[in-house]
Amino acid sequence: MPVVFEAIVKRQALSATYNRGEVTLAPHIVYTKHGELYVDATTLDRDGKPPREVKIGAFKIAGLGSLRITPRRFEPSELFDPAEARYAGVTLLAIDR
Repeated sequence: MPVVFEAIVKRQALSATYNRGEVTLAPHIVYTKHGELYVDATTLDRDGKPPREVKIGAFKIAGLGSLRITPRRFEPSELFDPAEARYAGVTLLAIDR
């Protein structure tokens, strides 16, 4: 968890294994849902290829393996809205716009 928090604060991408593939994520918020920790992030690349469309995805933190911070920096996505109802009362840390 500290790795995810550090990446959000420093606006640095995370690299991880997810569904047997390598992903690079720009984490925007950490929150709880049904007692589990999640991070909402944009995918910067999956197995070395950029995504077909930019979107905010929800990733269960327990499902992210080999989680590490990369030197790659990112800007917050315009698609991210920390005021969404689903984050109310469950946000642990969000990116500062």
